[in-house]
Amino acid sequence: MALATVILAAGKGKRMKSRLPKVLHRVCGRPMIWHVLSAVRALRPDRILVVVGHGGDEVRRAVGEDVEVVFQEEQLGTAHALLQAEGPLRGFPGEILVLCGDTPLIRSTTLADLVARHRSRGAAATLATARLEDPTGYGRVLRGPAGEVRGIREEKDATGSERGIREVNAGIYCFGTGELFELLAGLTPDNQQGEFYLTDVVGRMVERGLVVADYALEDPEEILGVNDRRQLALVEGIMRRRILERLMLEGVTVVDPGATYVDAGVRVGHDTVLYPFTFLEGETEIGAECHIGPGVRLVDSRVGDRVTVQYSVVLESVIEEASQVGPFAHLRPGTHVGRRVRVGNFVEVKKSRLGEGSKVPHLSYIGDATVGGGVNVGAGTITCNFDGRHKWPTVIGEGAFIGSNVSLVAPVEVGPGATVAAGSTITRDVPAGALGLARSRQTNVLGWKKKR
Repeated sequence: MALATVILAAGKGKRMKSRLPKVLHRVCGRPMIWHVLSAVRALRPDRILVVVGHGGDEVRRAVGEDVEVVFQEEQLGTAHALLQAEGPLRGFPGEILVLCGDTPLIRSTTLADLVARHRSRGAAATLATARLEDPTGYGRVLRGPAGEVRGIREEKDATGSERGIREVNAGIYCFGTGELFELLAGLTPDNQQGEFYLTDVVGRMVERGLVVADYALEDPEEILGVNDRRQLALVEGIMRRRILERLMLEGVTVVDPGATYVDAGVRVGHDTVLYPFTFLEGETEIGAECHIGPGVRLVDSRVGDRVTVQYSVVLESVIEEASQVGPFAHLRPGTHVGRRVRVGNFVEVKKSRLGEGSKVPHLSYIGDATVGGGVNVGAGTITCNFDGRHKWPTVIGEGAFIGSNVSLVAPVEVGPGATVAAGSTITRDVPAGALGLARSRQTNVLGWKKKR
C-alpha cells in the first residue's frame, strides 16, 4: 500500500532562545530534522511532506528536493499543523505516518514496525507509546477496562490521577486517510493551551467506534524530543553513543568513548584507533589502520589507510596513505597531502599539494604551493604568497632541498633537484639542479664589544 509521511516542524522553539528554527539545531553535525528524514527515507514512502512555520524558508532549504514543504502561517497547534497537509494529500490512497521534526533519535525500524502494526490491525489510527520512569511533559495514554486505548490527555489538562500514568504518547502516529481530515477540521481548542491538539483525534475516533491500535516502543529514548539546550545536549550524547557503538562493532577502537566526538556522516575503516579528544566532523572519511588523536579535529576531510594524525586541525583536506601529520599542524582547506608525507609540528599548509615522500618537518608555512615528490622543506620556510592584493603560486620540483629559514616570494619556481641555501630570500626562479643563494655577505667587526 501507499505511504505518505508528514513531519511537523513548524514550532518556533521559544525555549531554545535562538534565531535558528528549532529543527535546524544540530545533533552530531546534522540538523535534527535530518535525522528524522533519514529514518523516514529508509521506509521509501511515496511522499514526504514537512509542515513548516517559523523560519520556514530556512527549513525548506535544508530538507532536500524530495520533500514537499507545506506552510503553517499561524501556529495554532499540532492538529492545525497536520490539517495544512489536507490539500496536498487529498485523494491519497494509502496511510499517513505523522511524527515531529524534533525527535532525532527515532529509528527507521521502529517506524516500519509501527506501520506494519497499523496495517495488520486494519486500524484507523495507531499511536506509538512508551513507558517512562518520569513522564513529565508528555501526554498520558488513557485506557479502558480491557486495556483498549480510549484517548490521550495532555499533561496540562490531566487530573492528578491521570498524571500518575507512566505510559505516554510518543507523538508518532499512523492514520488511515478515510476520516482523518474531517475529524481534524471538527476539533476545538478547549484546553489549557488554547490549541488544536492532534491527540484529540484519537478520542474522536474511539467515539466513532473506529479501531485505534497502539505500538509500544522497546527503547523509550527514541521518543525524546528537544525543547531547550539541555535536552539538545542529552540527545546529542545518546546519538554520539550510538555512533561510537556502531563503529566499535565494525572494528574501530575508541579508547575513550566519553571523550570522542564523531558526526553522523563520518566513516571510519577497521583497525583504526581513535584517541581521546578527537573530533570527526561533517563528511570526513578515514581509512583502515589509522591512528587519529589525541587532540585532533578533522572536518570534511579524507584520510587514507595507515595515516597518523595527532594534536592537529585538518579542514577540507586529503591525506593519502601512510602519511604523518602533527603534532600541532594545521591543514587548511584545499590541502592535498600525498603518500608517505611528513607534516610536522607547527606547520601550516593552505591550498597546496605535497608530493609523495616529501617532508615539511617543522615551523613552516606552505600556501598556494605545488610541492613535488621527495622534497625536504627546512624549518622556518615561508611561501610568501600574498602581495596585499593577490595570492600567487609557488612551485617546488621533485627532489628539491629547501634550507632552513627560507622565504620563497611568489610567484616563483624551484626546479627539480635544486637546492636553496638556508637563510635565503628567493625572488627569482631557481633552475633545476642549481643552488639558489640570496643573502647578505656577513661582516664581523672585531673588538666591537670592547669599544662599545
